[in-house]
Amino acid sequence: MQLAAEQVPLIIAAGALALGLAFILWALRTSDGARGAAKRYKDKAGESESALAEIKSVLGAHPGVILVWQGDDFDVEQDDIAPPDIHGSPVALASLLRFTDDAVSIDPAIRIIEGLADLEARDASGIDTTLRIRLRELATEGQPFSLTLIGQNGRFLEADGRTAGARVVVWITDSTIKGLEESSARGRLEEARQVIARDPTAFLDMLGKAPFPAWRISGVGRLQWANPAYIEAVEGGNLDRVLERQVMLDEKAVEQVRKTLSEGKEIDETRHIGIKGERRAMRILSFPLSGGVGAMAFDVTLQEKARDDLDKHVKAHDETLNHVADAVAIFSSDRKLTFHNRAFAKMWEMDEGFLLDMPSHGQLLDRLRERRKLPARTDYAAWRADELSYYLDISGIEEDEWHLPDNRTLKVTRQRHPMGGLLLLFKDITSELELRTSYNAMIKTQGKTLDSLHEAVVVFGTDGRLKLSNEAFAELWALESDILKDEPDYDVIIDACIPLFHEQNVWDQIKGHITDPSSTARQMTTGEMKRADGSILTYVTKPLPDGNTLIAFANVTAQRSVEGALRERAEAFQTADRLKTEFVKNVSYQLRSPLQTISGYAEFLQMEQTGDLSEGQRDKVGAIFEASQHLNDLIGNIMDLAMIEAGRLDLDVSEVDLDALIKETVEIGIASAADTEVQVVADVAKDIGLIHADEKRIRQVLFNLMSNALRFSEAGSEVTISAERLGDTAKLTVKDNGRGIPAEDQATRFDSFTSSDQRGAGLGLSLVKHFVQLHGGNVGIKSAPGEGTEVVCWIPVDARPAGGAGEPDRLAA
Repeated sequence: MQLAAEQVPLIIAAGALALGLAFILWALRTSDGARGAAKRYKDKAGESESALAEIKSVLGAHPGVILVWQGDDFDVEQDDIAPPDIHGSPVALASLLRFTDDAVSIDPAIRIIEGLADLEARDASGIDTTLRIRLRELATEGQPFSLTLIGQNGRFLEADGRTAGARVVVWITDSTIKGLEESSARGRLEEARQVIARDPTAFLDMLGKAPFPAWRISGVGRLQWANPAYIEAVEGGNLDRVLERQVMLDEKAVEQVRKTLSEGKEIDETRHIGIKGERRAMRILSFPLSGGVGAMAFDVTLQEKARDDLDKHVKAHDETLNHVADAVAIFSSDRKLTFHNRAFAKMWEMDEGFLLDMPSHGQLLDRLRERRKLPARTDYAAWRADELSYYLDISGIEEDEWHLPDNRTLKVTRQRHPMGGLLLLFKDITSELELRTSYNAMIKTQGKTLDSLHEAVVVFGTDGRLKLSNEAFAELWALESDILKDEPDYDVIIDACIPLFHEQNVWDQIKGHITDPSSTARQMTTGEMKRADGSILTYVTKPLPDGNTLIAFANVTAQRSVEGALRERAEAFQTADRLKTEFVKNVSYQLRSPLQTISGYAEFLQMEQTGDLSEGQRDKVGAIFEASQHLNDLIGNIMDLAMIEAGRLDLDVSEVDLDALIKETVEIGIASAADTEVQVVADVAKDIGLIHADEKRIRQVLFNLMSNALRFSEAGSEVTISAERLGDTAKLTVKDNGRGIPAEDQATRFDSFTSSDQRGAGLGLSLVKHFVQLHGGNVGIKSAPGEGTEVVCWIPVDARPAGGAGEPDRLAA
């Protein structure tokens, strides 16, 4: 490039001549000798023209072209390079135009600069670059360059760039025309590279069969070549049609190619493109080539989907961790906090902004120490270093406990994260430790409690091993203490118990309830064992909530003896009761026959069919008839009571008009109390209505209560019979103003054959209680000495006969 360097003074001289000519013209115009000045001007102009012609002839002899940009012509902010002034040999210019595309422009300057600017080029250091890049560096930084441009068919161009004042000057020489291939080491190197790639058939065949689209763009942005995969992707039919129509993969491909040309570097972008009617994710790779840009497209739809799925999985994983009660923190391999859940921020009361800044593990520990959140350590630096050493050496899971100044205890779990770094889990086990302490204390208490029991208690796990036993168990089965140590198996213990109880099938059934997890087996069972020493045991198996099974043994030998005696006594009582009932029935029957005879004759005599009776005789016959009637009622009451106690008295339930029944009872009472001047009053609620009951028995209840009240009422006093409806219950009350009943006698007033005087057998109130209870009701009494007595009966309005004696008596308040 020595020749090009020598031409710089020539150009500078030409500029100086032009400047001098202008000065001479100005001087001639202002001189006094106009004619002389004109002659001198003509001579100088001729000399200048001769000099310029000489310079042009010299430049025309140069085997290349010279591109010159004036200072204001080169705009580095624009992607396109402004057309320069061209100087040089027409032959060289024609040669350079072969490197260009005539479709770009008819202006040779534009064709040359656009055709050469993006060819593959190398500088003297062997660094790959382009003429476009070095031109910008020359214009902005004044950095000169010398490049070898690699054209098509193994042709080389030499390009040298310099600045001349405000001008940018580039000399371009076709090395092939100069015949410098052999003389230039750089040319020989490039020639060798081209020789290696002289036959591109294999390379093109490989790209042609590639399953991914590949294509080449010229330096002016025109599609020059594409493989079949590209043609299929754009649905172009064939290469000629694709090139003719300039079918691009997508609109953004043109912009990406232009960017690759302007920046001279590889660009890798991923975007979605419609391929054969489907939306596919394509990775577009464009890279500078000699004379343009090469590009390839790779279908990464599956990879992108996998990445999206992974992102969703990571988000779901993070969201799941945010719902975990334990605090979670994940540190990357460079010890930065990359994730924390809400529980972590809450546990340590950390500012969310600080955590989002991704502090390092060490910074986090320092912040916690400043806030007195970490366990107290005498040598914090050493402890901190130990914590951070887990990044270098950790196998499996490392756990320990932190006892914090605020009395919390944390269980810290560390493990290596699959993506590198550490995963830390903080679990607050304060409550757990308190529960464990309470549990241990409870177990000790239970052990002491079990040892204080007389019953033998033993607990087995689902694996059939002993979990717990008390001292009574060992004593009951005469077991050595060594047998019960170290959770022995069920069979080992039973082998020691067999001498006292030989039935192996019973032991096997108990074992089934212990080890069988099915719901049918895990039921409470009971049984009895008669042992070889004559003792009798009862046992119960009880499944526990934790899966274990409790077995309790009780020695009931003495109890069985007592039960036998009681059973014999009960049988004797039953026999006596049966004999009593039979006796009462027999006696009642035997008494009724002569009583009916006495009553019948007394009634016959009262009718005076055999003649008139004297007043004395009439009184005696009346007394006989009244006594026989009273005795008949007494026998009827005894029979009713016997039938009730035998459980053979049935109710005849029908609709009963309580209002009418009470009025009938009051009329009888009034007639009976005429001599005693006791007032009998009825107080029946209007809504009492009808009830379903045995009318005969309800009449007996009212009559017995009224008779009892009249018997204990003084002359001039009052007996009130009242009734009211309380929901589904009828309340019957008989109240008198008599002498009352002491509190100590009230509890027995309804017992059979109990009377407060000698005028009755004590069956009236007892029958009242039994009749009411047979209806499903109950009886109460309220009394005090000197304040009278009030007896209350609660009878269901829809009687449901009771099967037994009914509920216990209820005393009125």
